[in-house]
Amino acid sequence: MGFTAEYGLFLAKSVTLVVAILAVIIFIVMQRSKAKQSPGELMIREPGQEYEQLQQRLQEALVLPAEQKQWRKAQKQIEKARIKEEKEKAKSGQTITKPVLFLLSFKGSMDAHEVETLRKEVSAILSVAKTGDEVLLKLESPGGVVHGYGLAASQLQRIRDQGLRLTAVIDKVAASGGYMMACVANHIVAAPFSIIGSIGVVAQIPNIHRLLKKNDIDVELHTAGQYKRTLTLLGENSEEGREKFRQDLDETHQLFKSFVAEMRPSLDIESVATGEHWYGKQALEKGLIDEIATSDAFIIEKMPQFRLLSISYTRRKTVVERFTQSGASAVESAMTRLWQRGQKPLL
Repeated sequence: MGFTAEYGLFLAKSVTLVVAILAVIIFIVMQRSKAKQSPGELMIREPGQEYEQLQQRLQEALVLPAEQKQWRKAQKQIEKARIKEEKEKAKSGQTITKPVLFLLSFKGSMDAHEVETLRKEVSAILSVAKTGDEVLLKLESPGGVVHGYGLAASQLQRIRDQGLRLTAVIDKVAASGGYMMACVANHIVAAPFSIIGSIGVVAQIPNIHRLLKKNDIDVELHTAGQYKRTLTLLGENSEEGREKFRQDLDETHQLFKSFVAEMRPSLDIESVATGEHWYGKQALEKGLIDEIATSDAFIIEKMPQFRLLSISYTRRKTVVERFTQSGASAVESAMTRLWQRGQKPLL
């Protein structure tokens, strides 16, 4: 029995030592990885060509097996003729270049950290965009922190300030901060059952003061400035602090309403700035969006008039970053699911 106890104690000490060493190693690796972060790379795809290849594959599959060889031969001749025609037009100076539709994608988290890549993508587009070019943003976000989504909306405003038409397409959700971004667009398109709106502000702070007081634990908070802290987690909150906190929320809500009203002047802002959300068709009736369609249908419709370029800025992540970010994403997804269960019906 004594041997078992001693061995268990030795094992516990060994495990503790190994965990401590691993923690130190992970910390050092994280610090070094931050110093050696790659600058990132701008990835460019042509969805139009990808769509044409899919279409061609399906067309070939529909041809009878005995006729496929002849069909492929005919397609090669058509392609050769097209290339020849383009070369002749280029020699004679008759080439007509299509305007470009730049495709961006923003799937926002609570802290809107994706704005760091968005700002680089927008800067890249604005450095080469010409008159007649347009930008389409595929947007998905339930909202988050005010300053993060405010900056994201400001990045989109840069596109409009340069005279480019901006379209926001929402397949799933653009609520609260997500809608703040969407309303910057000249034109908002949403799927029939996408979630739109939630023009409101919310803040929640737990308070465990009574629990601490019950256990004779004192917490001291010293501030310089009457409203440096209004509500706290540990201290006793006053009615004056609560009133100031509510006042700050109201001021933020007013700024949110003013911004939406400025971007969409035809909108009856008082009727929609209640914190409620609506599905796509309801949002169209309210004037929150301009058109009902999915992103796929809208993009395919634009193909004949534009050359499509999908722009995304990516940076290769270290092993530690992948591990920590995947953990954070799992926690955020769980919190979002809990919020969704309490805020909207399930299908």
